[in-house]
Amino acid sequence: MILKEEKAIVVFSGGQDSTTCLFWAKEQFKEVEAVTFDYGQRHRLEIECAKEIAKEVGVKHHILDMSLLNQLAPNALTRDDIEVEEGKDGELPSTFVPGRNLLFLSFAGVLASQVGAKHIVTGVCETDFSGYPDCRDVFIKSLNVTMNLAMDDTFVIHTPLMWLTKAQTWELADKLGVLDFVRNNTLTCYNGIIADGCGECPACKLRKRGLDEYLRSRKGASHVRF
Repeated sequence: MILKEEKAIVVFSGGQDSTTCLFWAKEQFKEVEAVTFDYGQRHRLEIECAKEIAKEVGVKHHILDMSLLNQLAPNALTRDDIEVEEGKDGELPSTFVPGRNLLFLSFAGVLASQVGAKHIVTGVCETDFSGYPDCRDVFIKSLNVTMNLAMDDTFVIHTPLMWLTKAQTWELADKLGVLDFVRNNTLTCYNGIIADGCGECPACKLRKRGLDEYLRSRKGASHVRF
């Protein structure tokens, strides 16, 4: 559904997923603004990266102070002395920030109400997620209802990547004509390295595996003859 006359807020980190969502939103909505949350991230470059992308894409960019989250939820994304580790035996990864998406989306809703936007776009994904409970579809649907009740409004939270694999997310970026831009200008790496990253952290491995899978499928498709 194309909502050309509507306005949207994109929850924007400057990473692969949120940048793909930003371009998706620009295709869907008449007006788009982006919001980035400063919660004392381990790598401040994330915020600078988000600033640069928003400027290049030409969208109004809000940066909100969420430093309280850093105080409440020490983890590998906010502390240099905590190792980045994948979850083992059903445990959550050390990169999980309790309440992050709950707070980010709630504050995005408040911002949306101030700027006249009815749509909130986020890049959460249940298909290739890292075990984060606040990336699940059931959470998003629940929060959407709660947000509308709390503010007596009719916001819609959009999750264009919810059921996509990482390879399919790269495919979406390609269809939007921005695969190279997303690959070269976004910061997904837990070690703070732009573009293809360090290649060793869980985020980089997931990103590369998805990219390799998509490029193989695209190459295979190009060899099909009709």
